Amino acid sequence: MRRTDKDLLVKGLKRLGFTVVLMFTAPFILWQAFKNQEHSMFWPVCIVGLTLAFFAVFMGFKGIMTIMNSVFGEKTKSR
Repeated sequence: MRRTDKDLLVKGLKRLGFTVVLMFTAPFILWQAFKNQEHSMFWPVCIVGLTLAFFAVFMGFKGIMTIMNSVFGEKTKSR
């Protein structure tokens, strides 16, 4: 029976914690951008918000994959 890799599990949980922070930060930044559409900084703030939203989704997938790899082991390619 294979044991869980605790170091990899902690790494995955840290990634998911960072994802939660991004999941609250990105919509707030986008909301601020769309609230101030007439401001000159609308486009830079909107781009930052969209980038953070994309990064939140990406980090969520990476965190879940890291946790799955720690519990079930690395997936090997068989030909």
